[in-house]
Amino acid sequence: MAFNHLPAGVHDALSPLSVTPVTHSMPMAKNHRSDRTSADTASRPSPGTVLDRLASGPSRASRITHTEHLPPRAGRHAVWPDRIRSEVVAAVQAAGIEHPWAHQALAAEHALDGESVIVATGTASGKSLAYLVPVLTALLDGSEAPNGRGATALYLAPTKALAADQRRSVKELSQPLGNAVRPAVYDGDTPVEEREWVRQYANYVLTNPDMLHRGILPSHPRWASFLRALKYVVIDECHTYRGVFGSHVAQVLRRLRRLCARYGSSPVFLLASATAAEPSVAARRLTGLPVVEVADDASPRGELVFALWEPPLTELHGEKGAPVRRTATAETADLLTDLTVQGVRSVAFVRSRRAAELIAVIAQERLAEVDRSLARRVAAYRGGYLPEERRALERALHSGELLGLAATTALELGVDVSGLDAVVIAGYPGTRASLWQQAGRAGRAGQGALAILVARDDPLDTFLVHHPEALFDQPVESTVLDPDNPYVLAPHLCAAASEIPLTDEDLELFGPAAADLLPQLEAAKLLRRRTKAWHWTRRERAADLTDIRGEGGSPVQIVEAGTGRLLGTVDAGAAHTTVHEGAVHLHQGRTYLVKHLDLEDSVALVEEANPPYSTVARDTTAISVLETDTEIPWGEGRLCYGSVEVTNQVVSFLRRRVITGEVLGESKLDLPPRTLRTRAVWWTVTEDQLDAARIGPEILGGALHAAEHASIGMLPLFATCDRWDIGGVSVPLHPDTLLPTVFVYDGHPGGAGFAERAFHTARAWLTATSEAISSCECEAGCPSCIQSPKCGNGNEPLHKRGAVRLLTELLRGAPRE
Repeated sequence: MAFNHLPAGVHDALSPLSVTPVTHSMPMAKNHRSDRTSADTASRPSPGTVLDRLASGPSRASRITHTEHLPPRAGRHAVWPDRIRSEVVAAVQAAGIEHPWAHQALAAEHALDGESVIVATGTASGKSLAYLVPVLTALLDGSEAPNGRGATALYLAPTKALAADQRRSVKELSQPLGNAVRPAVYDGDTPVEEREWVRQYANYVLTNPDMLHRGILPSHPRWASFLRALKYVVIDECHTYRGVFGSHVAQVLRRLRRLCARYGSSPVFLLASATAAEPSVAARRLTGLPVVEVADDASPRGELVFALWEPPLTELHGEKGAPVRRTATAETADLLTDLTVQGVRSVAFVRSRRAAELIAVIAQERLAEVDRSLARRVAAYRGGYLPEERRALERALHSGELLGLAATTALELGVDVSGLDAVVIAGYPGTRASLWQQAGRAGRAGQGALAILVARDDPLDTFLVHHPEALFDQPVESTVLDPDNPYVLAPHLCAAASEIPLTDEDLELFGPAAADLLPQLEAAKLLRRRTKAWHWTRRERAADLTDIRGEGGSPVQIVEAGTGRLLGTVDAGAAHTTVHEGAVHLHQGRTYLVKHLDLEDSVALVEEANPPYSTVARDTTAISVLETDTEIPWGEGRLCYGSVEVTNQVVSFLRRRVITGEVLGESKLDLPPRTLRTRAVWWTVTEDQLDAARIGPEILGGALHAAEHASIGMLPLFATCDRWDIGGVSVPLHPDTLLPTVFVYDGHPGGAGFAERAFHTARAWLTATSEAISSCECEAGCPSCIQSPKCGNGNEPLHKRGAVRLLTELLRGAPRE
């Protein structure tokens, strides 16, 4: 029997920067003033005092498992390079920024030297100004050119909202420069009548990778003058380009470079990122170019007190009688309530829109019992709000009218809310980069800040609150992406050929796998070779072959049954697990129930409802090995990496009570199986190893299954993925290996780089997995260690102690990394 764990599809978890609370208030650069008076700042309680008050209630103190103190840091100024135009320096000074931080000046120097550069410094450290100053200088120089439009620059953001924010900032900063700088947003929301003006006259175009892929590159003749003059390409929040999405963006950037070369330009790439492990390596994989890194953060920060908080066990019981912890949602609502009562300006970050609304409502109800006026000072902030609603909430938070906000990561990325007093993070957000980005929203120089990570009932969260060194003594994760994934590369080769016929000289740009793919694309009648070039053969647009954020296949449309109104879409790969019949679907704060899923027409019919539960799909999975790329002996066992085929079928779904997580029931489903060819890491053990670990046939399946669940839960600590991006299968006797085997695989066609990262960090990854299981205080296994919320076998069988013994024996033979 195989035990399995399948991902629910691509979850674009945007996961930015490292913590640096600072003195900033201006969205772009923030090297200056505070919007709070010194008297007001002095009246604020210290973060330690705030934490002491939070921990003073009954049983509260025991919930804090660790407190980390990050000392304040003074800023280090420098001078702008002398090649920066004096008008640009004057404009920056007029915005209140007298001198740059040292890292800003250094990054600008590299840009002026024609070197691509990545600025990898903390939250609110002024990365935007580091790239804007050389860009504005180039645009100002270009405006004085006797012929043509002069220099141009392209800005890429992962979201339309961030591009719009940056346009406002650029317009404000460049106002003293007159008509020399003409910024314009070009995305799916740009009115048709404005698009021609942008193409012809804008010299700083702000867009996103999706529009570059579908709109700009396929229409490059209409952008010829812009591309011919392209001096700089700015890639903001570049750490968000990871996994399959990042791999697609890497190929889009190679297509851009190819077209620029044909028009005679060679733009310099300026990237902004979180502090990351080897940021220049990640930037090179993304752009295909050598990239210099500037990672020494010279901006100031105040003291940060960072507490790890574990909710208590409750009297409730979950699957198989396992104990259930109080939910992070309920705990966070309590903390936000208490912080508001103290007058502490706070944001609680949560992972879902529903949780944001729920926390805000609970806090408002509890605050009304204390003081009715306080209830109006807490609100929710999430995706789906209108821009004017978001701006109003941001202004209210800045002014102090709002004291508390329950927010999704819509507030995490690129929105200027630095200077809060406290941040509560409801559940580990998936990467250390995102954790520090959220924590960095609190504090400013000279003013302390408090951050609290509230653990969910999850193996990774449980491990982290009991192993603080994994958060505070480790660098931010390496960005994982694989531009050579054939499922990613193939459609971009077609798109490139449709833009300009593809020659042999172009293949080096697209990577070593390109040459082998071309004959396959010709056999599929997508490309045809004529003389010395490959040509696109179809009438339809080649750019439509792939959705760079999705998994391929027609997206399923979500339609309101009563009105016929289109609510949205979901990737085809995620449809079986997210919009099956009976699923709870959230859209812009409203809750719907899926009444029917039509797979032929790719439509899910929904009706508005308000059920007291959420739903989680259950599935069964079989896996076969297609090819083993690498195999390493681990004592008598083996650690392997290669290609696999996964066959999955969603068979049922659970209904869980929203607040407690209690299982209310299970319903069967009848959906067809699906196959996935992807990449996996797997390990085997021998009979002798099982004997040494005292694991007999009666507990073998449970031990393997438990180890599989926990290892999937721990992998996000080592690769920039979410546990829903990966899947697993455990088999007491696998037909391809003829041994007990545990597989962990990427939930994306062709792989996403996560399993490869797991293979290369296997010793540390599986050691952490073993520690996470053994340190959990439960007796026989619970959601904090070996139970999975998406297990297709109802978390049966599982054997906690057997998993620890099995992993200990396996690791005994592991080579030193």
